[in-house]
Amino acid sequence: MIRTETLLWSLAGLLFVAVAGVAVYKVWPLLNPVVTRSAVPDPDCDLRAGPCSLSLPGGGRISLGIEPRSIPVIQPLQLEVRVEGIDASRVEVDFQGIDMSMGFNRARLLPGGDGRFNGTGTIPVCIRNAMEWEARVLAETEEGLVSAPFRFITVKPGVNVPGQ
Repeated sequence: MIRTETLLWSLAGLLFVAVAGVAVYKVWPLLNPVVTRSAVPDPDCDLRAGPCSLSLPGGGRISLGIEPRSIPVIQPLQLEVRVEGIDASRVEVDFQGIDMSMGFNRARLLPGGDGRFNGTGTIPVCIRNAMEWEARVLAETEEGLVSAPFRFITVKPGVNVPGQ
C-alpha cells in the first residue's frame, strides 16, 4: 500500500514537471522573441512631446506616438506606429519596466494602411511615484522580427517629480 502510494505520487510529480516543461517551451518565444535587427534608444526622445522615430540598422525607420501624451497608468492609451522602409506584416508594442518586472504587457496593433498600425494598450500601476518604462515596438517582417525601443517615465496622479 505504501509503495503504491509513493509510486503514484512520484508519477504525479513527473507528470507535473513534464506539463510545466511543455508550457515553458511553448510560451518562451512569446516572452523572449528572437530579434533580427534592433534600433538604439534615443535619449532625446520625449513621447510626452510627440511621436519619436528611430532608424534601424540596415535601413528603415519606426515611429511611435502615444495619446494621451501624459501617458497615464491604468488608462487606455492610443498607440500609433509608423514603419518606413520595411514591410511589416504585424506590429506589437511591448511595455516593460526598466528596473522592475511588471509582467506581460503587450498590445497588438491593427494595420491602417501606408505603414501605419494603430491600437490600444494599458500600462499597469506601480507602487513607485515615478517609473521608467520601455515601449518596445516589435515589427514582424519577412527577414524576421525588428525591434525599436522607446523609453519614457510614468508618474502617479497627484505626484510631482523633480525634473518632470
